[in-house]
Formats: sequence, C-alpha cells, structure tokens
Amino acid sequence: MEHLRQKLTYSRVVSTLALFVALGGTAYAAVELQRDDVRSKHIKNGQVKGEDLADNSVTSPKVANGSLLGEDFAAGQLEQEFAQFYALMPPNNAATVAPGAAVSFPQDGPASGDITRASADNFVLAEVGTYRVDFIVSVSEAGQLALRLDGNQLNYTVFGRATGTSQIVGEALVTTTTPNSTISVVNPAGNSTALTITPLAGGTAPVAASLVIQQLR
Repeated sequence: MEHLRQKLTYSRVVSTLALFVALGGTAYAAVELQRDDVRSKHIKNGQVKGEDLADNSVTSPKVANGSLLGEDFAAGQLEQEFAQFYALMPPNNAATVAPGAAVSFPQDGPASGDITRASADNFVLAEVGTYRVDFIVSVSEAGQLALRLDGNQLNYTVFGRATGTSQIVGEALVTTTTPNSTISVVNPAGNSTALTITPLAGGTAPVAASLVIQQLR
C-alpha cells in the first residue's frame, strides 16, 4: 500500500482523470447521438445553411408535399421561361414558303425569360434544356411543317395533312445541348410544294399563325 501511495502523485491522478473523462465523453457521445436523434425541432430557424448540407442530401422523396412555400425559394427560382411569336395573314407571310424555308412569325406575344428572336423566322433558346414547342399554321395546300434546330430538321417533329382544308398543328419536346440554340418552323426540305400561309382563313379578319415555346427544365 505504501508503495502505491508513492506512485500516486497529484499530476498522475489529474492526468488519469482527464483521460477517463475524455474517453468517457467520447463514448457517451457515440452512444447517445444516434441517427435521426437531431430533428428539426432541435434546430433554430436559419441555423442550417446551404453549405452545411452535403450534395444531394435533400432529395424530393425527403420533402413532404406542400411543405415548401414560395418564400422558401430564392428570387428567380420559380420564374417560368416562355414566349409566343405570331404572324397575322394578311399582311405577314405574303409570299409562299418554299421547301426548306421557314414560316415567318414576325410579331411578339407574351414572354418571360431568355427565349428571344434572332429574326422573323428564327428564335433563340438561350439556356441548355428541354423545351415544349407548339405551332399552329393555316396552310392552303396539302403539306407538312417541321421544327429545325440549329440548322437540322427534327424528323420526329414533322406534322402534315393530306388535304388543304385544316390547319397544321404541331407539338413536340426539344432538348438543346448548347447555349443559344436556334429553332424555326419549316416546310421540310425535299418536299415538292411551296406552301401558302392562308390569309383570312374562315372569315374576313386576319388569321394568326402561332409559335409558343416553353422551357420545362
């Protein structure tokens, strides 16, 4: 016993206690803080920032329906990119549209974002993404219309009719791979008939041809 008392100096006792507390505290934390122990009620509003979250740690399955409100999004995140361009006949599209040529939509309708025009018949999709493109054109002849993206006709967007008694209507999804891609509505190359964009179709008022572009993502 006397030998043990000689070994128990103050510094050794203090260092031993410190080691015990350190090890014991670590073990306690490891045992007590389990997965899901820290919940939203334990966190003050504004305490967790975007930089505190790992990439892809908050995914849509983890967000309850209706839990996100407009004020939860930064300015501009909910803005919808869209644009409408149109023509009135008369006076627009006075000449026929030859095979390989584009229909003119020289007038601007409602718009929001970076979908703009490069010319009367060519339009700019500023951002890389997927777009919904709708067009409706009154044409006097049997014929076809299609979308042309960056100079290349999209064959899955060819729409036509066998008689000259109704409008040609098209709707398609278009995905761009480069910024500032251009798109137009064309009489497909290789067709033999120039198309007349019908003036005063169905009445006495100028009739509209319409092109609507909406960015989906």
